[in-house]
Amino acid sequence: MNKLVAGNLVHRPLRSLISCLAIAIEVVMILSITAILMGKLNGFKTRQNGIGMDMFVRPNSTNNFIGMSPAGSSIKVADVLGRIPHVVVSAPVNVQITSSLDSIYGIDFKSFNDLLPFSFLSGGPFQHPFDIILDDYAAEGKKVGDTIQLLNHAFRICGIVEHGKGGRKFMPIETMGQITGTEGKATMFYLRTEDPPKYQEDIRKAILATPGMSTYNVATAEEYLSSISPDRLPGFNIGLRATIGIAAVIGFLVIFQSMYTAVMERTREIGILKSMGASRSYIVGIVLRETGVLAGIGIAVGIAASFLLSAALNARFPTLDFVINVPYVWKSVLIAFTGALLGALYPAMKAASKDPIDALSYE
Repeated sequence: MNKLVAGNLVHRPLRSLISCLAIAIEVVMILSITAILMGKLNGFKTRQNGIGMDMFVRPNSTNNFIGMSPAGSSIKVADVLGRIPHVVVSAPVNVQITSSLDSIYGIDFKSFNDLLPFSFLSGGPFQHPFDIILDDYAAEGKKVGDTIQLLNHAFRICGIVEHGKGGRKFMPIETMGQITGTEGKATMFYLRTEDPPKYQEDIRKAILATPGMSTYNVATAEEYLSSISPDRLPGFNIGLRATIGIAAVIGFLVIFQSMYTAVMERTREIGILKSMGASRSYIVGIVLRETGVLAGIGIAVGIAASFLLSAALNARFPTLDFVINVPYVWKSVLIAFTGALLGALYPAMKAASKDPIDALSYE
């Protein structure tokens, strides 16, 4: 049977190649979409974890993806929070998201740096209103003293820091307010507390009991980071499943068309096999084994291409957060292989049900 399967695949090399490529594209689609979406999500969580906060305070109008909602709280709230017992640092931040989903942080340098000090690779803090600090990824190919365009304004790079501290670009919060029309406003507040988590529940109660702050969202760092997950982001899983579904349908249809055409072309061969005593299960086995070989090659090519794409994109665009999600590698294998076998099932059954006499007389 193996020789027969190999012979059938080699007999139509272009069709076999197209089938393998279709499966490979299906796998690349699944892994690429998940790499972008999950990479952005996990990269955001990692950078938030590197800020040095113990608690997170924001108005109820702000969603979990900070920067996707307008700054809606007064900066002066930071002073109120700073007077709460056991709060060591209260840092207001005004965040804006660019069209490339890159976050820009408007910060009060002293309080933000007090959460967890910046690790400067070159340069230093802001000296002028239109100074900007970049992390080492955003500063690739640039140096201190260079000028960059951001939010339709020119900024001088005053410092370059190690990545992983919230955003990739930092400017004075006053400048952010002037540029975006949110003067005196903050998106959220990061807190560093005494002896976490010992006093965090007391701090939460004290904040909510403060006049005008009863509707604020107060969370520990662990609570906030755990809320940034696909299940808690509206539409995230729907978009992911829709894309995976489209990829699976593409693979299914290509295999169905390929195997159906192959069965029709080999009608006489099937008639000869059945006249020699080949059972229905033997005929079905040949078609499904051919499909399995095509799917296996296509899956291997798709996985290899996805990792090569990831390496190339991360080398060229280090801020992209394009990271192959290993659990989805196994899911893509299962989806692609199952879809291919389902696509070949009807052609296989049709081949097995052919009457030997009719098959032998087929022209």
